Amino acid sequence: MPQQTQSSKVWFITGGARGIGLSLARQALANGDGVIATSRTLSSLRQALGEDRARLLALEVDLGSEASVQAAIEKTIATFGRIDCVVNNAGYGQQGTIEALTDAELRRNFEVNVFAPLRVLRHALPHLRQQRSGHLFNVASIVGFQGSYAGWGSYVGSKFALAGLTETLAAEVAELGIKATVVYPGPVRTGFLSKDSLVVAERSIADYTEAQASLDLHLDGLDGQQAGDPEKLATLILQAASVAEPPVHLFAGKIANTLAEQKMQTVRQDLDAWRGASDATDFTD
Repeated sequence: MPQQTQSSKVWFITGGARGIGLSLARQALANGDGVIATSRTLSSLRQALGEDRARLLALEVDLGSEASVQAAIEKTIATFGRIDCVVNNAGYGQQGTIEALTDAELRRNFEVNVFAPLRVLRHALPHLRQQRSGHLFNVASIVGFQGSYAGWGSYVGSKFALAGLTETLAAEVAELGIKATVVYPGPVRTGFLSKDSLVVAERSIADYTEAQASLDLHLDGLDGQQAGDPEKLATLILQAASVAEPPVHLFAGKIANTLAEQKMQTVRQDLDAWRGASDATDFTD
């Protein structure tokens, strides 16, 4: 394990009432860290984490509202004096073929999965920049690296966007002593395939049989059978936050690692096969 940094941290976690966010909040509290857990409803946080106490602040936050996010960050600073780790974990899956998805369905998915994390970052970064320290975690998915899944274009696109933004973010904040990591979990045994986290497009097109088969598999065969353990994934994030040189790309689980390797091999094959034709598109002196 690389060199450890300070052990006591303050965590700001979106989607803290269930799944990965809840596991991370509980483990951080058990480690003696401060935790700000946010969710759409305060009642869900109270049920999951109990009442506020010295190291826990539960906040009902509308991630679609600039004012709500700003107020949450300000309350965090007023309570704890700093933020060390920001975890953009909230999000949901949108199923539907690209032809069938409506503009409204696409925009809502990107609003939650992309623009909400950006909103959190905008209001958290001034404090981390002043501290000249901090670690930003954006929880994507392995589909944000390997996107070959019929019927999941909106979700894939939103997670690719979050991954790309994190790469740029890491380059921007490095000189300020701030780290940024995109987390790529494989299938995790959370409520992701429940009605609260998976939305199916209103329209389906019969010709797209692969997309329907993928949806049926996820709803009938995978729910509750996912290989990933949210507790172990939370531990992995805590480990990444504890080292002096954390990864920009953090893959989680054997499935994620295998799919990432397959993607890199496929890209290498395409690159090699078309190298000559590609190189020929440059101006020649």
